[in-house]
Amino acid sequence: MAKETIIILDNEHYTLWTLKTLLESEKYIVLDVDTIERALRSFREFEVSALITEYRVGHTNVPDIVRELKKSFPELYVMMLTHENLGQMEYKKIMRAGIDDFFLKPFSSEKILLHLKKGLKQRKIFLQKKRLEEKLNQMKANGNFQDMSLSRESSSNDKSLICSRT
Repeated sequence: MAKETIIILDNEHYTLWTLKTLLESEKYIVLDVDTIERALRSFREFEVSALITEYRVGHTNVPDIVRELKKSFPELYVMMLTHENLGQMEYKKIMRAGIDDFFLKPFSSEKILLHLKKGLKQRKIFLQKKRLEEKLNQMKANGNFQDMSLSRESSSNDKSLICSRT
């Protein structure tokens, strides 16, 4: 089974190294980047399952970037780690941008892994639902959906006939 690709976007090299070491020990594919440009390039080159990021990279507030990424990748799991003291308004902005989990540095490796696994599981469910909806819409468009409904009705009628005979 192929493991998911995770981008770590942070200015701090120690954080990049710590998270990369932790996640690679769990057999994730890890892309560690320290600029938004490199992160965006990675999204074009790889199928990314998760983004772990700092609140501010360079002079850019990352929630604005996340909001745009979520338009193209609504299934993307995003975790934010920061040491910045954020007020209520900034926190609301983060949550509205589509950040799934938020932690203050220093962080617990165990918590990071637990939340990451949960977020990736939710991502998988989201993608399965999306595929099933597409398949259902395709069946409806091809007229196969009505046939399937009729075959269910006839099979349930057959069962009732069998039950009434006994």
